[in-house]
Amino acid sequence: MTTSRQATSTPETIIAVLSLLGIGCYLVLHYALDSGREVYTLSLNTSLASAVAQVYQGQFVYSIALMQLPLIAVLMLGGIPLVYQLAVKFVKGDFGADLLAGIAIVTAVLLNEYLAGSLVVLMLSGGAVLETYAVRKASSVLEALANRMPSVAHRKSGDELTDITTEQVKIGDILLILPHEICPVDGTVVEGSGTMDESYLTGEPYLMSKISGSQVMSGAINGDSALTIRADKLAVDSRYAKIMEVMRSSEQHRPKLRRLGDQLGALYAPLAIAIAFIAWALSGDVVRFLAVLVIATPCPLLIGIPVTIISSISLAARREIIIKNPAILETIGACRTAIFDKTGTLTYGRPSLTALITGKAYNEQDVLTLVASLESYSRHPLSSAIVKAAEKSALKLLGVTNIREIPGEGLKGNVEGKWIQVTSRKKFVEQHPALAKYLPPISGGLECIVLIDNTYAATLQFRDEVRTDSSTFINHLLPNHLFDRVMLVSGDRESEVRYLAEQVGIEHVYFSQSPEQKLELVRNETKAAKTVYLGDGINDAPALTAATIGIAFGQNSDITGESADAVIMNSSLLKVDELFHIGERMRKIALQSAVGGMLFSLIGMIFAGFGYLSPVAGAITQEIIDVFAILNALRAAVPPKSLSDY
Repeated sequence: MTTSRQATSTPETIIAVLSLLGIGCYLVLHYALDSGREVYTLSLNTSLASAVAQVYQGQFVYSIALMQLPLIAVLMLGGIPLVYQLAVKFVKGDFGADLLAGIAIVTAVLLNEYLAGSLVVLMLSGGAVLETYAVRKASSVLEALANRMPSVAHRKSGDELTDITTEQVKIGDILLILPHEICPVDGTVVEGSGTMDESYLTGEPYLMSKISGSQVMSGAINGDSALTIRADKLAVDSRYAKIMEVMRSSEQHRPKLRRLGDQLGALYAPLAIAIAFIAWALSGDVVRFLAVLVIATPCPLLIGIPVTIISSISLAARREIIIKNPAILETIGACRTAIFDKTGTLTYGRPSLTALITGKAYNEQDVLTLVASLESYSRHPLSSAIVKAAEKSALKLLGVTNIREIPGEGLKGNVEGKWIQVTSRKKFVEQHPALAKYLPPISGGLECIVLIDNTYAATLQFRDEVRTDSSTFINHLLPNHLFDRVMLVSGDRESEVRYLAEQVGIEHVYFSQSPEQKLELVRNETKAAKTVYLGDGINDAPALTAATIGIAFGQNSDITGESADAVIMNSSLLKVDELFHIGERMRKIALQSAVGGMLFSLIGMIFAGFGYLSPVAGAITQEIIDVFAILNALRAAVPPKSLSDY
């Protein structure tokens, strides 16, 4: 199997390295031999044909200009393969900017502009290397997925513990999962209690409690306690393996982005060639044909646009935004459908106390003080939300004694002489059926029941905490960024997803979505319009790959980051908006550099066509145009006064 590291050894990479070495050697020789140039009978502007003629006539052997040998090597070893590839594309009807660059290489050789030709070779091969690097992401995602899963499982047989490969796990095997290990197969807990983080797989934002009888999924991260499970499925049939299969499918159907340079080059290249032929036909002077092509060399496309992109990538990095696929900067402004995952994207991915419903004999502040005092000694997933709510209300916690936490029954303890119990609705009804009538109706989210001295005191309700700026961000997408459709797609339960949609103002809602369903939905939406998908879980990886542009939140999952086109390092919606503006600004500046440069080149081509510019003068004129195009492109690295509009 060829890995992504091995994939870098492409012909384009070799040509790019060869070009760099050749140009470097030329510069060294140029300065080293500059003082002795008069020794040679050939100047730097002497044509190769003239050199051959002089050698044939017995003139000095160094007449082929020693210092140009590295450039000749670049043009022969690198230029010929590239020109051949471009000729094949031409035969297939592909008329891009790189085709004009290929003609420029041939023209440069005919005009003895070896350095210019070598630079074009470097630009073409270097651009191909960058493209190859960007496209390699999908295979690296699969590699990251495979590397994340444990290769070893701990099988229990009586008192013995044996390490086996995950492929050797059979249905019914008893396996031990150590603290913080990744579950190797789908199974059922048979011994122990603790929590597991399944958020990257299911979209559930909470650490899920696990006791005997609980279901566990491959790929979930175990908490602080060891768990013993019974394997219910083979490794190849478990949930994580299914996600890998979906990822392979999404990799094969990844959308192709047509680059800005290709779009402009498809118009510019035929026009430039037509002007060159017309100039030749009307004047009968082939020099005019060459002069037009020299000044038509698409450096504003080949240099101006990449410089703008690199400058924008630099600006994004300073804003804690990592651009993994440069092509998205050219396309993000054209996206019209935004698709959001829920957990960790529009929410913080952590529970918050949203309601405290007390019985008749109690008030909220007293109950919260007592419960938070007890929960401050617990490691239950909801404990931190209760303690945080007490801190927000500036409540002083009380002393606690006789703390007991029994899996499945809840937390108990004595707080300032009162016996406090925090348990589930199910356990409460089992233990106190006569008090069930006092409970409020079941709502979405999570909940727990509080008893004080064996009397019903309150119901605490929890939701995934919504980001403070989610609603503002969503509501500015349509008027400010011209999005036609905003969607919420989550693996979480219907009640949770609809609650969030109401909070932030999203109309199109999809819940309980598996990675396979997310992938299919994103594919269908991408067929209708360019899409942006934002997510942060492993279950989002296939959808991130299938969307026109995939944006990952945070550094919680290396797999999600690998499958995304951009990564928002600090998980902020403000940074997503900045990415939109950086992309839109990049496209404007790139168009200024490219279109402006091409317009000046067209004027120059007309002058060259009428014989007012020689090939050498055309080359100098083109260099001046290039300088202005590059200077304008560098503006993209300079941050404007504001990069956000909400």
